Amino acid sequence: MDVSKVLDAKGLACPMPIVRTKKAMNELETGEILEIQATDKGAKSDLAAWAKSGGHELLKDTEENDVLKFWIKKS
Repeated sequence: MDVSKVLDAKGLACPMPIVRTKKAMNELETGEILEIQATDKGAKSDLAAWAKSGGHELLKDTEENDVLKFWIKKS
């Protein structure tokens, strides 16, 4: 996957991962992909809902070693 930007939101509690994601998304061009790394378990549902409400595409999400990773494509 061709990631344009990586956002490290590890250690941040809600709503900071969403706030940082929104800011990072504003810096991307349409079609570019943002990788978000978070440790807040609430980020899983929050980021999926945020991407959908913003019209962006959640391409994939994984969890490894207590780190949640998300790939969102900007629409």
